Amino acid sequence: MKKIKTGLAAFGMSGKIFHAPFIVNNPNFELTTIVERSKTLSKEEYPKATIVKSFDELIQDPDLELIVVNTPNNTHYEFCKKALLANKHVVVEKPFTTNIEEGNELLSIAKKQNKMLSVYQNRRWDSNFLTTKEIIDKGLIGKIVEFEATIPRFRNYVKPNSWKEETDSNGGLIYDLGAHLIDHALQLFGMPEAVYADTGKFRENTQNEDYFIIHLINSEKNPDVKITLKASYLMLEPEPQFLVHGMNGSYIVYSFDRQESDLNKGLRPNNPNWGVMDKKDWGFLHIEKDGVATREPYPSKRGNYGEFYQNIYEHLRLNKPLLTDANEVHKMTHVIEAAYRSANEKKVITL
Repeated sequence: MKKIKTGLAAFGMSGKIFHAPFIVNNPNFELTTIVERSKTLSKEEYPKATIVKSFDELIQDPDLELIVVNTPNNTHYEFCKKALLANKHVVVEKPFTTNIEEGNELLSIAKKQNKMLSVYQNRRWDSNFLTTKEIIDKGLIGKIVEFEATIPRFRNYVKPNSWKEETDSNGGLIYDLGAHLIDHALQLFGMPEAVYADTGKFRENTQNEDYFIIHLINSEKNPDVKITLKASYLMLEPEPQFLVHGMNGSYIVYSFDRQESDLNKGLRPNNPNWGVMDKKDWGFLHIEKDGVATREPYPSKRGNYGEFYQNIYEHLRLNKPLLTDANEVHKMTHVIEAAYRSANEKKVITL
């Protein structure tokens, strides 16, 4: 079957770590072209790929079928629009767009052009999220009453020359880490009726929030569940990544999916044990049955970001459902906007 010729809009951390390895590892794709404006770093790992100097040059290639927009947040709308109008399928990094109106326009263009528009919500294939979802779906702790998800970081200074630290690039923790946490909650429990959020700016000279806590209220699949999402640049002592309480027990896991760490170490996803968590990193299932409580490690499911691109192939070539359709992911834009409004106005925002 014809390979999907793919162009990568940037070869920074996102392109080098999260996209290129999984594109190249999938035999149904060909990483054909990479944008590097001033360097040629990709040549060492991907010598067969052509390097171009601009996004406009990238989308002019008539052979490219898929464009990956993995550039700063404030370019997503412009670059997605250009790629769609150039008759390309598009994968765009999260967040989809930085406001609802731009997202609506892109969805309209994609429909008119009859092109795929997908958002790179790769952490749906994190080991711990897959495991948490399995525990909830199987009812192992009964009806869920509370769900907490946290991404702890520790960087008590503003990183120089990072667009994620700049207001005019639409950086900020909610757009960055919040996009993963909100997506996890929406996948498990559906859209909320309302949002309450609080943010903080603690580091010297920070332009964006470096802390947030978001509460999602009255989610459609389980209106009773209490949902708390949290991230901070000032958590040296880690909090649980996932903590779920149910009528019959709890599940807690501290460790994080190993894929990003392994990629940063130079490992690549062609390893047969890719994404397999060490037993020492499993979470714990604490349940009570017939008055007897047990607390035991629960096997972590295997994580694999490669499933994202496998689904893209199956959608484009085999007409299977697109799991990360921008039409669905765009719901998160509404939640993000509500969270910022809630933090600014210090009140609950109804969606």
